[in-house]
Amino acid sequence: MTDDDAERMRRWRLALGGAPEAEGTGHQLSGADLAIDAALAALYDSEPSSSGERAGARGAGLNASAPRVARWLGDIRKYFPSTVVQVMQADAIERLNLTRLLLEPEMLDAVEPDVHLVGTLLSLNRVMPDRSKQAARKVVAKVVAELEQRIVQRTRTALSGALNRAARINRPRHRDIDWDHTIRANLKHYQPEHRTIVPQRLIGYGRRAQSVQRDIVLCVDQSGSMAASVVYSSVFAAVLASMRALKTSLVVFDTSVVDLTDRLADPVDVLFGTQLGGGTDINRAIAYGQQLITRPRDTIFVLISDLYEGGVREEMLRRVAAMLAAGVQVIVLLALSDEGAPDYDRENAAALAALGAPAFACTPDVFPELMAAAIERRDLRGLIERHAAAAR
Repeated sequence: MTDDDAERMRRWRLALGGAPEAEGTGHQLSGADLAIDAALAALYDSEPSSSGERAGARGAGLNASAPRVARWLGDIRKYFPSTVVQVMQADAIERLNLTRLLLEPEMLDAVEPDVHLVGTLLSLNRVMPDRSKQAARKVVAKVVAELEQRIVQRTRTALSGALNRAARINRPRHRDIDWDHTIRANLKHYQPEHRTIVPQRLIGYGRRAQSVQRDIVLCVDQSGSMAASVVYSSVFAAVLASMRALKTSLVVFDTSVVDLTDRLADPVDVLFGTQLGGGTDINRAIAYGQQLITRPRDTIFVLISDLYEGGVREEMLRRVAAMLAAGVQVIVLLALSDEGAPDYDRENAAALAALGAPAFACTPDVFPELMAAAIERRDLRGLIERHAAAAR
């Protein structure tokens, strides 16, 4: 047997699990592989018994022992890359009902932070004891810092460029002419015989950077299925709020509505102001968002929701139609996350599209480009179709 064959058998043995005589590869594990096998067995080998113990597993199982789970978390971080650790943690929380153990500070110190874990912690926010909140806050802060490193510069660059372009004026006074952009825009009007450009369109410097050019209202569904979207939305809202040319408001909702705009200086504070779970009243949230709109034609209203409405559907649609008629740009995101196609209410999505507000999923990497296009009042359909095709 070649080395490649042996490695292949080793991987199959670890994947299949079970007793050596039963799983069929005949490969004997040794050394670190035995520890890897035990870590996988504790999570995946058997269904929980009625008492919560793991019955019939080749490993010791995890059950509800905090010390045992903490040791297991240390093992998987030792033997697997962080991306795999995050998947195994999520599986453990779902399969073994370990959510309550996350209320223990020593458990929070052992986990690998990621967006989904933050969502789970936020859902426990109201029942979390004070001694656990500091550890939970550290976990959330670490994930937020990683997300900011990923998205902040790209978002500011994309939106600053869009704001500059949107602010330029086409009938400037002589002292306000932006000669660089004017020349570039009129190169096709170069006159060879005169060796000069005869500009057909003058481009001037726009309003000063300190003036507010766009109002942005982010209205985010905080029902349990929207956990990752809530995390990303909070970070993006903080970035948008840091730009002086934008006036940003953040509203989160379930059956009630909470305005978190005054917390946008710190996205961690924003996240701890949310309460994941509960029902959904989109109509009530939009009604509150309408009160924040004072300049309809300069406002971008972003609804982030799976559109499963528990409120008055017809009134929700009338409110969206009224905003569109007033000149508000309405963008409906079914999700703002790295996940695949989300589960959503297709009937409501179709109704909103018929009004002129198509609903679609958006990844965090696309969101800056989407907002830049909205600021410049470009047609978003081409952007949506292009990214949808790339995702297929």
